[in-house]
This record gives sequence, C-alpha cells and structure tokens, in this order.
Amino acid sequence: MSELSVLDPRAAFVDVGSEQMHVSIAGGPPKVFGTFTTQLHALRDWLIGQEVSSVAMEATGVYWLPLYGVLEQAGLQVHMVNGRQTRNLPGRKTDMNDCQWGATLHAHGLLRAGFVPPAHIRRLQDYLRLRSDHISLAASHVQHMQKALERMNIKLHDVISSLTGVSGLAMVRAVLAGERDPSKLLALCDPQIQRKKAERIKESLNGTWAEEHLFALAQALQSWEHYQSQIVQCDQKIEVLLRQGGGSGGGSRAPVTIRGRRKGASENAPKIDGLRELVAGLCEGKDLAVLPAHTEYGVLRLIAEVGTDLSAWPTGKHFTSWAGLAPGSRQSGKRRGSTKRQRNRAGRMFCVMARSLARSKDIALGGFYRRMAARRGTLVANIALARKLATQFWNVMVKGVDYVEHGLADYEAKVMQTKQRSLQRLAKQLGQQVVPMTKPA
Repeated sequence: MSELSVLDPRAAFVDVGSEQMHVSIAGGPPKVFGTFTTQLHALRDWLIGQEVSSVAMEATGVYWLPLYGVLEQAGLQVHMVNGRQTRNLPGRKTDMNDCQWGATLHAHGLLRAGFVPPAHIRRLQDYLRLRSDHISLAASHVQHMQKALERMNIKLHDVISSLTGVSGLAMVRAVLAGERDPSKLLALCDPQIQRKKAERIKESLNGTWAEEHLFALAQALQSWEHYQSQIVQCDQKIEVLLRQGGGSGGGSRAPVTIRGRRKGASENAPKIDGLRELVAGLCEGKDLAVLPAHTEYGVLRLIAEVGTDLSAWPTGKHFTSWAGLAPGSRQSGKRRGSTKRQRNRAGRMFCVMARSLARSKDIALGGFYRRMAARRGTLVANIALARKLATQFWNVMVKGVDYVEHGLADYEAKVMQTKQRSLQRLAKQLGQQVVPMTKPA
C-alpha cells in the first residue's frame, strides 16, 4: 500500500491561544511563543528562518487576528481552517499534540483554507461591525426609555410611531426639563401628528411623573444620545475609507453609472453623502443596489463580509453553500439525507433581505416567495429566496451580469406555462387529451 505523499515538508501549524502560540513544522517537535507583539515578531522570524512558506491555524476567537496580520505582512501564505478538520484522537487533547497533528495534516495537504477578506476590507468590516454594536446598544436604551414611561403610565410610545423621532425626542426632552402640560407638549409635535392624534397624545401624557422614573428616563436618553454620537463618528471613518477606495490604496476608480430610482434609506443607514456612488465605486463600478431588496447600506455590509473579489468561490453554488443557504449532504450506504448548515453573517443578511420581499407587489421574486411559502412554509421560502439573492449577487460581482427586473406578471405567466406543460405530460401518460375550455361570449 502506497504511503500518503507529503506535499509541503515545511508546512507549519499554529495552535492559537490567548497567552501562548504552539507551533510545529510538518509534525515535528513544537515550539512555544508568547502573544506579545515582540513575541509574535519572533515567531514570524523563526518561521522565515525555517524556510516556511505556508502556515495554517484555527480561527480561535479574536486571538488569531494579530498573528494573521503579522504573517500576512511578511508575505507568508496563511490558511485559516475549521477546527473540525483538525480533530485528533480522543484522549490525546493537548496544545502540543494539536499543533503537531495540524502540521501533519497541513504537510499532506489535508486542510482546506477558509475565506478571510483582504486587509482593507477587514478595516471596513471592523468599523461596520462596531457600528452595528452601537445600534444594538442604542436600541436597548430606547427600551429603557419606554420602560420608564410605562412605570409612570405615560403611553406616549404607544401613540407615536417612534419615540426617537423628531416629535418624540422633543416631548421627552421637554418633560425632563419640567414641562407637564399636555397641550404645550402637543405643540412640540409635527403638524400632522397634531392634526390626527391630538386627543390621543393628550390622554397618553397623563401620568404619575414619579421622580425615580424621570431619573431613569433621563439616564436612558443620555445613553441613547451617547451611542448616536458614536455612530456618527463611525460614519465619518467609513466615509474616509470609502473615498479612499476602501483603504486599498488604489488611486484609480471605475466609472459609476447609477440607474433606476434610489431606494429609501433605512433609519440606521450611514448618513454619508453619495453613499450609493461610493459603494458602487468600491465594487469596480457595479451598482448592486439595482438588485431586489439591496440598498446601498445592505450592499456595503455585504462587501464588508465577502469583499469585492468573489473569485474565491468558483460558482454561485459554492458561494451559497459557504453562506449556509444550501443544505448539506449526508450519505451512508443506501441512506441519504440532508444536514442543516449554519448561516454566517452574509447568509443572515441575505435572509433579512429576502423577508423584505414577502409583500412586494410587482417584483418576480416576491411571487416566487409567496408561491414557495404556500407549498413549503415561510421558513423554507425565506431561505430559498435568500439563496436566489445570493446567486444574483455572485453573478453581478463575478460575471458582470446586468440585472433586469421582468416583473410579477412575467413570472406568473412562466409559472402558468410550466403548469400547462406538466398537465399535458400527465395527460399523455394517461392516454388522455387536454382540451382548453371555451371562453363565454
């Protein structure tokens, strides 16, 4: 029996930890390094001195990021692998054994590298993820404001659509300043609210005005305003990166042609002038906001997760599988089944986009969602539609496909043609003939 060939006798593997890095070359004796910056540089120099060109390691928390950046800048080929690929035998679990076993697998070419976006995309990703955290924390303080109002039996947030809108903030700030007259508080609202909800607003503002709950309301408002200022600062950093071409250092930018009407920006979208043009310029002139359910903010968040070069996925099926939008396979003998895939951040974003098409009136994909939901349920329909959106995204980014919306009527006509062909095929199998009904005069 032939032995398994060694593809790279100088392949290294790093078992990443918060305090120590265990390194082995082709399964040889491990060497231990610390995690301080000077120690990471010493690890890099040692690998270069050992003529190592390829390093593999597991993505452990955030501990791998500093080492990855050091090795990437040194020109080494770094493979981030899934921990399931490096499982060792039971009862032999130590950091020393892990790095030796991983190095052995890597030397034989048995580890498959995962996707890591380039450095300039990771910078954009860090800003956007930090911004998302600020949005989540700000939303929790809006709930604290609502709780404080409920404790005083002030039902203002049940009458107006948003407590953090112009009218809501104006009334909350006036209440904290000492104003208690419902008529004067109503005068601070938008004219449309004064015209349509005047009596309900006045009724909702009759409460107990307890001192401890007013204090809680004031603190919640201060915390919300703090996170709003943090979000604005993140927007400024993101704008600088986008105007620099994503921070890649590229001077030339592809010409951008914006077609179609602009979609309404969400409340949490970055307040950046010309955001759609900047995002399209980052995507080499491709305006992905023309795709159904894709806004400039949604496209920006997707680019921060997958980058602008999607050649890492040979086909759209590879891309949807990576995003967790395709079922996994499980076969043992004659038994076959499917396994659930865990959706990553990009896959969850496509699912959110898909939900926004559920009630669309004139988009073909909306008709597909409703038809699939009637047969298989809303959850299956959401994932199926998200997979279609991911495939369209890949086609535009890789193949430069120009998306054209044919509309709901065209989709329903094609569905009807499919049903007619199926009916004729069934009738032929049964030896029958399909005769169309005559329309009444």
